[in-house]
Amino acid sequence: MPEPHGPRRIACLQPSATVILASIGELDRVVACTKYCADVVPEVRQSRRLIIADSWTSKADEILAANPDLVIAAVPYQQAAVAEILKAGVRFLGLAPRTLADIYTDIAMIAAVVSPADRATRVISDMQEAIEDVRRRVASLPLKRVFCEEWGKPLITSQCWVAELINAAGGVFMGEPGKQVLAEEMMRQDPEIIIAAWCGAGDRVPLAKIVNARGWAETTAARNSQIYCISDELLNTPAPTLIHGLQALAAAIHPKEFGNAPGLRSIAHAMPAKDAASQSVV
Repeated sequence: MPEPHGPRRIACLQPSATVILASIGELDRVVACTKYCADVVPEVRQSRRLIIADSWTSKADEILAANPDLVIAAVPYQQAAVAEILKAGVRFLGLAPRTLADIYTDIAMIAAVVSPADRATRVISDMQEAIEDVRRRVASLPLKRVFCEEWGKPLITSQCWVAELINAAGGVFMGEPGKQVLAEEMMRQDPEIIIAAWCGAGDRVPLAKIVNARGWAETTAARNSQIYCISDELLNTPAPTLIHGLQALAAAIHPKEFGNAPGLRSIAHAMPAKDAASQSVV
């Protein structure tokens, strides 16, 4: 068997990189990753990999302690840490995806460094087929106005790739992706579906509290109890994991057709007692 080519010791400062490497069968090359990587790649928990800070809070000495020959990060990242990594002679790959097309490019680029090209082709093809399957299923269904946020204070809309997935799932994305918006403006636009997927919050967004605090009780979404939390890692990880996020979006937008989905929580469901402490997030 030929020796594997490319870097053998990879430090991933972003969960998306770990997911991509796992999806192409190269997780064994990851020697260091963030604690958030375990949320999307559970195998990381049962390993001896070094747990390091993410792209934004990373420190060069912590990363270099893993003795990597490649570091993968995504914007925003610490420029000072990057400078130290490059000074040490370690290769650095910085990702900055905005759209689904960018994500496909990132998958192909990472795979080109460590594995045969056909693995990336398969992963990308599987993602595209899953998206098109949902698009076909909703083609004859009415479009719904969907507001989806990645942060609550200030109120920031989700990224471009989420907007694309919402459109594929039979929704019309409200607002400009990745931008701050006023709660009063969203109230005037009257979303039919409201979805919260806060970065770093998992599935712990306090839905009832934000509706009351923002005066959204009279929105169509609130009157019909179509307000949802989708687990952060399913929508904010630009990687194959997004297909699970798409399934959750489809279930939120068209619940009769898609039923429930893992990672989706409705305002109509009682919040588990263990999540009560998260009410202080807002």
